[in-house]
Amino acid sequence: MKGLFKIIVHFFIFFLTQSVIAQGYSTIYGLVSDSHNLPVKAVNISVSIPNYGTITNDNGLFELQLPANVNLTLTFSCVGYVSKEISLRMQPGEKKELNVVLETFVDELQEVEIIEKSDRSAVFVPLNMKDFKALPNVSGNIESLLKTFPGVASSNELSSSYSVRGGNFDENLIYVNDIEVYRPFLIRSGQQEGLSFVNPDMVSSIRFSAGGFDASYGDKMSSVLDIKYRRPDKFSGTVFLNLLGGSAFIEGISKNRRFTHTTGLRYKTNQYLLNTLETQGNYKPVFADLQTYLTYSISKNLELGFLGNFAMNKYQFLPESRETSFGTVKDAVQLYILYDGKELDKFTTYFGAFSARYQPHSNLSLKLIVSAFNTSEEETFDIQGRYSLNELDKELGSENLGDSIMNIGIGRFLNHARNYLNANVLAVAAKGDYFQGNFRLKWGIKIQHEIIHDDLNEWKLIDSAGFSIPYSGNQVNLAEHIQGKINLYSTRITSYIQDSYKFMISNTNFEITGGLRTHYWDFNRQFIFSPRFLLTLYPGWKKPVTFHAGYGLYYQPPFYKELKDPQGNINYQIKAQESTHFTLGSKYNFLSWKRPFTFITEVYYKKLNQLIPYKIDNVRINYSGKNMAKGYAVGMDMKINGEFVPGVESWFSLSFMQTKEDILNDFYYNKENIRIEPGYYPRPTE
Repeated sequence: MKGLFKIIVHFFIFFLTQSVIAQGYSTIYGLVSDSHNLPVKAVNISVSIPNYGTITNDNGLFELQLPANVNLTLTFSCVGYVSKEISLRMQPGEKKELNVVLETFVDELQEVEIIEKSDRSAVFVPLNMKDFKALPNVSGNIESLLKTFPGVASSNELSSSYSVRGGNFDENLIYVNDIEVYRPFLIRSGQQEGLSFVNPDMVSSIRFSAGGFDASYGDKMSSVLDIKYRRPDKFSGTVFLNLLGGSAFIEGISKNRRFTHTTGLRYKTNQYLLNTLETQGNYKPVFADLQTYLTYSISKNLELGFLGNFAMNKYQFLPESRETSFGTVKDAVQLYILYDGKELDKFTTYFGAFSARYQPHSNLSLKLIVSAFNTSEEETFDIQGRYSLNELDKELGSENLGDSIMNIGIGRFLNHARNYLNANVLAVAAKGDYFQGNFRLKWGIKIQHEIIHDDLNEWKLIDSAGFSIPYSGNQVNLAEHIQGKINLYSTRITSYIQDSYKFMISNTNFEITGGLRTHYWDFNRQFIFSPRFLLTLYPGWKKPVTFHAGYGLYYQPPFYKELKDPQGNINYQIKAQESTHFTLGSKYNFLSWKRPFTFITEVYYKKLNQLIPYKIDNVRINYSGKNMAKGYAVGMDMKINGEFVPGVESWFSLSFMQTKEDILNDFYYNKENIRIEPGYYPRPTE
């Protein structure tokens, strides 16, 4: 009897299904995202009739065929989100785009880290590590991926340095696991730089803000790069080798899943690349680093962590000759230099940070970080060059076109340096994060002590046709000379408090974030306040669009290089540089060719005061050592990214930017003895 009943049930289901099929099909497709327009993967989509349903992919996309002319109810459900039901009826052959927004189920997501990542999505842009691996990259540094972003520029592909919206290389913050990291001080060229701090093999997530970032981030005027290292859930490892070096990576987790370890080793030599430069010689660069990240869970509420790094960069160069042609078609000249001497540079860095994260309640997280950074840098060279300047044959049709026909100048120069720097940065930081419903409060305090010893001895002698420059009939003068010993001890105390609140008016979600950051430095006894605000709107439109507007006052107290003038003297009265940010932007997620795309637009204006003017020599910044200028930066950034080609992430970006500065109270007299005030002129990074 039971067997007969099963047959009848199966026959009834089969008959119902065939009846539905006979009525024709329709298709729905779309994107499932959360309330912050981030795609949600693995969402279960069930239908009110049997044998129909699907799930979203990693990009939150789905496509489903449904019977036409039938009243249907679709249910979208996923762990951590409130389920949503949608009723519809479609015509045969109809194709319909259906984008669904799922609200976060707060009770289950209070301890999930994605909350922290999404609440700043308006000004932070996530970076995909797949893009880094697919991007042609000479330096091998993760920072090269930033150069694809609008508003970001770099003049040296061998260097990890970059400028953002008119700022310089020293105006960018880099955090790894909530710890600020530093670059070497004496780096003069991209050839010397080698490996940056961040090991790409160990990275879990990257977020970047080109301006308007909140008060929880430190005191720089341009940008923030926020990096989190991965926490493995299984044992794995990789080894990678090429002609420029190699890397090894290993990670794992203990059987009781309390202890995790991630370790990376890198080695690099760009000798083959440097041999293609105009200056011929024997290049011997060697760069290596070892980095590890360890975590141990003592209990459910307490976790310890350690991040350690050792880096050794050694650069040796024996120049031989250089030949360069320049000028115009009518006035072409050639410079030939014969070198003698050697350059030897060493940069050794040690870094260690211990952290303790305590979560007494699901809504409250406390973190303590103790870190130490040491860099020992040596820059030594004695290089002599004998040069000859020749006029080139410029007659079209001549057999000697482009060859030297006459010598128009000879000379000699000698560059000498014995520069030694040792810097230590010791810091203790405590921070907290409290989350309750639509309210979030963050706070933190940091005490940092800096010890810097700098021994400078650098000079340049120029001998042109038997006369030293600048010329004096009584003595031999040096064209440039920097000498001095500097011992600097100082302490900084920084703090911040920030509040975020979410609410809804009509069908539009709002999020307001306001914060205040303070900074005190006993070197110049300056105490500064930095208020920052951000308003984000999530309209209840069918299309997932967000808008944001931000304001912030960003101070950048000098660290060390800004303190020195071109002669190496310290300015004890120097003050923090100021930058007031005004930003207005939007973010639009959409589907095209059934693939997800994102279009980001932002306009900005930065008012700059108390500027310390500078000049850029390759990747070294030489500061004036005085607050003597004001300026501005204004522009617009646009970027669209997505799978223009299926399976391959691509992007197109466009930027407009102008940045200028004005030296205060500067003037000169022209030939008619009329006073001229130059006014604004382009900054070096325009």
